[in-house]
Amino acid sequence: MKNFALIGAAGYIAPRHLKAIKETKNNLIAALDKFDSVGVMDSYFPKAEFFIEFERFDRHIEKLKREQNVLLDYVSICTPNYLHDSHIRMALRRGADAICEKPLVLNPWNVDALASIEKECGQKINTILQLRLHPSIIALKKKIGNDLKNKIYDIDLTYITSRGNWYDISWKGDESKSGGIATNIGVHFYDMLSWIFGEVRTNIVHLRDKDKSAGYLEFEKARVRWFLSIDENSLPKNVREKGQGTYRSILVDNEEIEFSVGFTDLHTDSYREILKGNGFGLNEAKPSIEIVHDVRNNEVLKTGDKHPFLVS
Repeated sequence: MKNFALIGAAGYIAPRHLKAIKETKNNLIAALDKFDSVGVMDSYFPKAEFFIEFERFDRHIEKLKREQNVLLDYVSICTPNYLHDSHIRMALRRGADAICEKPLVLNPWNVDALASIEKECGQKINTILQLRLHPSIIALKKKIGNDLKNKIYDIDLTYITSRGNWYDISWKGDESKSGGIATNIGVHFYDMLSWIFGEVRTNIVHLRDKDKSAGYLEFEKARVRWFLSIDENSLPKNVREKGQGTYRSILVDNEEIEFSVGFTDLHTDSYREILKGNGFGLNEAKPSIEIVHDVRNNEVLKTGDKHPFLVS
């Protein structure tokens, strides 16, 4: 049984990590969040110590080590994007491996700095790239691998997930903290695309607003038109009429890839792989971090092969 600490216990994604720790039969010794609405812990680790101040959290972990010889094995990081880098460093300083939510960090050079610290400490930085464990995505990668070597695929990626007025007020609405729409809701898709279709050769941005973004990516084996939005007005009419707030679609050569189900246990699956030493690390995370960095910083172009939602 491994000992875990969790930072960001009040966040949206924290219950998936708590569930994964419990389902892999491990122990949570401490959790931290500046907000104290963490009743969800009762369902998983009611006896875990909880702190709202980092200093007391850090001291508790140190005291467990010195006074009870209780060592920390992993730190699960579920905090706002801009804090990931600092919290990963804290985990490594404490002699623990890190398990960090997406995006691992906001900038490619942060990955390089963490690689140096990881080497110095001898610990491992893991990130959650759960689409790589989704059965439909695994099947797609296998199919692409079996197809003609020089074949280039045409892909339309669309992901719309409606968000309310709270979004702009939260850290998610601050690009300096979240990385913007492409980072917040797109990084998993960019990781999946680079994992399956190879290195990025072209990254063109056609739209970059606070609530939607779109562009064109060319990989070694794919041409991708992508559209991301948190604006409910972007939803197709038939989706809105059903009262649904989310729409996701991946068309590969006009064939729909169904992956709308099967997400429930992917965090637990990710933890199982990490515990076996098969977690996704810095090298796996970096390509998608480079993509979203360039989406934030490249010039917006009005010409080129645009996603159908931009020209309809």
